[in-house]
Amino acid sequence: MNAMLYLLTVLIWGSTWIAIKWQLGTVPAPVSIALRFWIAAAVLLLILLAQRRKLMPPPGAWRYLVAQGAALFCCNFLCFYYASQWVASGLVAVVFSTAPLWNSVNGRLFLGRPLQPQVIAGAMLGLAGIALLFLPQLSGHWDDAGMLAGLGLALLGTLFFSSGNLLSSRMQGLGMSPWLTNTWAMCIGAGLLTVLALALGMPFTIENDARYIGSLLYLAVPGSVIGFTAYLLLVGRLGPERAAYCTVLFPVVALSISTVFEGYRWSPAAFAGLACVLAGNLLAFLPRAALPSWLGRGATSS
Repeated sequence: MNAMLYLLTVLIWGSTWIAIKWQLGTVPAPVSIALRFWIAAAVLLLILLAQRRKLMPPPGAWRYLVAQGAALFCCNFLCFYYASQWVASGLVAVVFSTAPLWNSVNGRLFLGRPLQPQVIAGAMLGLAGIALLFLPQLSGHWDDAGMLAGLGLALLGTLFFSSGNLLSSRMQGLGMSPWLTNTWAMCIGAGLLTVLALALGMPFTIENDARYIGSLLYLAVPGSVIGFTAYLLLVGRLGPERAAYCTVLFPVVALSISTVFEGYRWSPAAFAGLACVLAGNLLAFLPRAALPSWLGRGATSS
């Protein structure tokens, strides 16, 4: 089951990059993101009704839901959307793929979870691979103020994503499923984005274009309903650190799609990067008995 959820998350989120690119246009970012999560929340609500599941969370959960909605379904996406205006999508993916490290650090700081050297080592190897994959996009831009601003936003978006992971883990620990928490957190995120858009005078319109509408529906249902639910189920099953390692893999899927739709060309460095990503993924998920002693013992320390 874990393997299926992991593969589903990687394939869906790896393919959402091209759909997000097709969303860029005349519709303001807060409007597009709000529409995505209003649709996703409505679909999740119908699923809960069809399965006759509990619709209302316990009263003590609302503070976590508000925080998760603001972090994971509002601020996270705003940061990455605007970062993409200055930074190439590949470099944004490089920053986002630091999520396993942030989850490990934040889990230690805020939840008292032990650091797992195995996962950190695997993530570092995967990040090295991602850097090789996007090496051509990294050169010649470090004196660009816009790029530095974009990098800052991408890092901030990753921190919001990590915060949302930990909040979901906390709520699952209290017995709430991602089906329920995602429904309400997406409503909260979409509501915040709607208020923001209206306050800034942004028109709530959509492009009457098959590509825009198709990508919106893809991002709302597979990308949000299925992708986020599968991912947050993994957070509950594997912990935020191991679950977040799929963020290191899905840029590889995005590159494969880019090869078909955008003419991405694979270089020797890119193939070396792919090998590092796969090796890091294997390391992160190896049984402790198969690990070197310094990694296996470190994973149990506190």
